[in-house]
Amino acid sequence: MNDSRKRRPTLQDIADLTGVTKMTVSRYLRDPQAVADATRERIAAAVERLGYIPNRAPDILSNATSRAIGILIPSLSNQVFSALVRGIESVTRPAGYQTLLAHYGYSPEREEEQVASLLSYHVDALILSDSLHTTRTRKMIATAGIPVVETMDLPEQPIDLVVGMDHRAAARAMVTEMLSRGRRRPIYLGARLDVRTRLRMEGYYQAMAEANLPGRHLLTERASSFTLGGELLDQVLAEYPDLDGLYCTNDDLAVGALLRCQALGIAVPERLAIAGSNALDIGRAMSPSLASIITPREAIGREAATLLMARLAGNPVPQTRIDLGFSLYQGESLG
Repeated sequence: MNDSRKRRPTLQDIADLTGVTKMTVSRYLRDPQAVADATRERIAAAVERLGYIPNRAPDILSNATSRAIGILIPSLSNQVFSALVRGIESVTRPAGYQTLLAHYGYSPEREEEQVASLLSYHVDALILSDSLHTTRTRKMIATAGIPVVETMDLPEQPIDLVVGMDHRAAARAMVTEMLSRGRRRPIYLGARLDVRTRLRMEGYYQAMAEANLPGRHLLTERASSFTLGGELLDQVLAEYPDLDGLYCTNDDLAVGALLRCQALGIAVPERLAIAGSNALDIGRAMSPSLASIITPREAIGREAATLLMARLAGNPVPQTRIDLGFSLYQGESLG
């Protein structure tokens, strides 16, 4: 049977083209400054000409350090996590570390599978985006003995290092702000039912209790989207026609609800105040602009990676739990 796949250039191909040994080529690829100037120029030209792709698998699968950091994120489409990864790589790349990205769709069981996969590549450290893990995930990480940072949340029983924010306090602050502007019947909309959705709901209920007001919510396990936000608004209007505010677990739902209000002729914020979480750019572009919780995603990524680089270098880490806080964007949709 013929194999039509194109053969990748090898170290020997580069050596033949430049007239040096494979060992010299390998030394150049590890550290270009380790070979003479003239040799370095010839090898660099050959690498460019052949389109050589280094094979790091032998190094990664050996007992040596891989100089790779495993990152687990629950969603590939959510801007929140792209900002987190951007922050991480702003630190890891200059430090000479590669990042291996794994997606688990908000499932602790899928996260367990992805952790096992990343550990099989002997990553030097892990960055996690959730605080809820299976028993086996925790056991595998303990056995691996590598630094781990849990990000986004502030878990009460962390695995190792933590960099995040208090989502319960953030939601409480936003709902309190909504109440201070005269709303008395705001409702909480949640989706996915992940840890952060539940923490924000707790914050909503804290704010309502402090104002001696009854809380109401509408939850779904479906993935957040603008379309879902509009559908949930329809449901909540049918169930609670007297509502005067919406606090949504994220901006996807909030923007969807706002667009649906405009389609139905419901005045925002006059008839209905709306607020979300994460302060995505689309919320600022809306009219009225969407009130939202500003979450420091990129800063969380940078701080998490900085902690790991210190730990991997053998330097002391004075703080193992860092709360980067939050702020409120008090957009026009609050009234």
